[in-house]
Amino acid sequence: MPSDPLVLAFDTSAAHCAAALLSGDAIIITRSEDMGRGQAERLMPLLEEVLAEAGKDWTDLNAIGVGTGPGNFTGIRISVSAARGLALALDVPAIGVTTFAAISLDHDAPHIPIVPAPRDQLYIAPDGEPARMVAREDADLLDRLLCAVPSSARLVENIARIVSATYSEDAQPPAPLYIKAADAAPPRDPAPVILTDDR
Repeated sequence: MPSDPLVLAFDTSAAHCAAALLSGDAIIITRSEDMGRGQAERLMPLLEEVLAEAGKDWTDLNAIGVGTGPGNFTGIRISVSAARGLALALDVPAIGVTTFAAISLDHDAPHIPIVPAPRDQLYIAPDGEPARMVAREDADLLDRLLCAVPSSARLVENIARIVSATYSEDAQPPAPLYIKAADAAPPRDPAPVILTDDR
């Protein structure tokens, strides 16, 4: 990777669509928009706007960074699939960064990163333990160590910084971090019969 790598990072793991462009150690531009829905339609135009404002092109990129959650199932899938597609098209690595890692970048002292979860629960990642979901009142017992998600702009900037620091040509493609199963149930109706030409 060049001495001043150009990294485009983005995240849609919560109610936002955020992107940051980093060159070397400097954030060139950050954009973040609050939105509960519509990230799939907004993500690519937002990335185009970020590159255009910085006077850069897709071919200038050295790496893609993407937030892998935990968070909103659909939002995570949107970003991760976009990152994997862009990496293939541009022949650059796509590197996934968990929200926990992005939170931890801002904290040197012992801490427990937390991410809001459904039904008044939290995702937590105590050091050295697997990430898990806990009730908010149980997490309050650890209050002095808890570190919440920063603003979406700061979150995506941290994702870009981590990607720049951990860049590898043979990085594994990013994958979503799911701590619990999806709330959606499988369909009750049987799958339709697929007709073929050979009858």
